[in-house]
Amino acid sequence: MFPEKFLWGAASAAYQVEGAAYEDGKSEGTWDYFGKENGRIAHGETGEVSCDHYHRYKEDVALMKKIGLKSYRFSISWPRVMPNGTGEVNKKGVEFYSNLVDELVAAGIEPLVTLHHWNYPMALYNKGGWKNDESSDWFAEFTEVVVDALSDRVKYWMTFNEPQLFIGGSLHRGFHAPFESNDTQTMMKIYKNAWLAHGKAVRVIREKAKQKPFIGMAPTGPVVIPTSENPTGEEIEEARRKSFAIDREGYSFSNAWWADPIMLGHFAEGSEEEFKDELPKISEEEWKIISEPLDFYGFNVYQAQTEYNDNAKYDEYAYMGSPRTAMEWNVTPEVMYYSVKFFYERYKKPLMVTENGMANNDWVALDKKVHDPQRIDFVNRYLLCLEKAIDEGIPVIGYQYWSIMDNFEWTLGYDKRFGLIYVDYRTKERTLKDSALWYSDVIKTNGKNLR
Repeated sequence: MFPEKFLWGAASAAYQVEGAAYEDGKSEGTWDYFGKENGRIAHGETGEVSCDHYHRYKEDVALMKKIGLKSYRFSISWPRVMPNGTGEVNKKGVEFYSNLVDELVAAGIEPLVTLHHWNYPMALYNKGGWKNDESSDWFAEFTEVVVDALSDRVKYWMTFNEPQLFIGGSLHRGFHAPFESNDTQTMMKIYKNAWLAHGKAVRVIREKAKQKPFIGMAPTGPVVIPTSENPTGEEIEEARRKSFAIDREGYSFSNAWWADPIMLGHFAEGSEEEFKDELPKISEEEWKIISEPLDFYGFNVYQAQTEYNDNAKYDEYAYMGSPRTAMEWNVTPEVMYYSVKFFYERYKKPLMVTENGMANNDWVALDKKVHDPQRIDFVNRYLLCLEKAIDEGIPVIGYQYWSIMDNFEWTLGYDKRFGLIYVDYRTKERTLKDSALWYSDVIKTNGKNLR
């Protein structure tokens, strides 16, 4: 059974929905700049206009209210609020987020703020970005500006969304903006600066918030699940081990690499054996900053992690004709249960599902509605697995569907539709999908309609 005050919600990210990329004093971020490079984004698309949420936020909040959302997770565009990354504050940028928060509060929707969801200011990137040892102080300064402006109405805060991707995917593997592939020595400097940025931001929120804050983060990571229908204890422990393993090839994307320093105050087990003297030097005081206590552990989860990706054979969760989303991701609802179980047992904090959902091949039907039964079935299955974990006594405070509306899906452009709300990108017209109406009933019944 879901808790009485469960935060049923949906999520978005600034660059993916806002548009207004060069309006009202906003400067370029890394996705604005590098996304325009030839061949980077499918069809040469950008987030320059996207869903135009910047101008249509009142309409969008009205739709959220119609669905019945209890919460809405959104991110702050750093280059919109501080065009130079530090120093001058853009009043128009702050005003937009303040007005959005007012609209949400008036609609009875709890605002959940993510401070950084990837679009890093070019002004700071040109100074070295996360390679610069001042970068953690830059992020702390930005955090203070946002907290000062919004914390009288915002209680829930997340520092980073998916460091595995805006660091690992962007600066290590180079498949996201700014599309860099740095060596291990450079990456270790970046990791340390990002960890410190998180910790300094947590301190700022604690010290400056105008009401008691609830602070977390929103990482993703590879959760492995047992493949047998009735797994033994040994199979479950092997899945747990793999879910937190460290190896040189995939460490940038691992759960433990990012979360253990923050949640436990030390490098993940196996890091010293794998990297030895390559690990960054972190002082006792720096460890205290990095591991500032959090109130909850957020996580983004879509599918169980596969051990291999070989088109010549199926991965361990797939089979001939097995269900997949439009992203070609496996439908593995059990990953929700094991994510909750593994993260709680390791980190001992209340949990929030900060992203979960699926891309589907949606369109407006002849009856002017958007029918997406696969999404309804997908979310139903995942929520039943979430409820199972809750029934076992694990504290889960909320679930944020990704995403509130169809939007710019990074290098994939606008092809992949994750939203509860359909967006016609030509006209910007919004249509509630069948899944939005179904989710409305989930919220009204507090999950009782899932069975």
